[in-house]
Amino acid sequence: MLTITPAARDYFVKLLEQQPDGTQLRLKTINPGTPSADVELTFCAPGQNEPGDVDLNCQRFVLYVDAPSARSLDGAMIDFESNAMGGELSIRAPGLKGQRPAEDAPLRERVAWVLESRINPMVASHGGRVALVEVTEEKDVLLQFGGGCHGCGMVDVTLKQGIETTMKREIPELRSVIDATDHSNGSNPYY
Repeated sequence: MLTITPAARDYFVKLLEQQPDGTQLRLKTINPGTPSADVELTFCAPGQNEPGDVDLNCQRFVLYVDAPSARSLDGAMIDFESNAMGGELSIRAPGLKGQRPAEDAPLRERVAWVLESRINPMVASHGGRVALVEVTEEKDVLLQFGGGCHGCGMVDVTLKQGIETTMKREIPELRSVIDATDHSNGSNPYY
């Protein structure tokens, strides 16, 4: 289900030593299966875990996993990497934002998944958003840019070097990715 590396275990032990006796950890997902999915890792005082939580015995502490979150955390890995600033905790959960559609799923469904799980998180860092307009019979993908991408002078570069490259790598049968946005009336673009 869930893997906790030895480095992460050691990190958690040090954190828990600074907490009141009996404090454990609890992990749950927020908005699983959506592009805004995230995880929440909190301290859990004695008796504060929820009925139905999955108890993972990590030798020197217990990690309670929220029962409804368990499915989206299947295959997840919690790791801690030391660095000059102290270190960084990472939780990688491949199923958090939803499951990749099967290879034989409709093309529109596969394109929408790549758009929401791969493309939109990338353009969101610039205040942008990309919406799927249509997938044509010729396997062309028409997209609508919004937010900081609407009217941006770099949209062609983003489209060809970022979005189209990613889409074709994930779905090789696509012919092209086309911007269907009227950028002439965009306001507040990122540049």
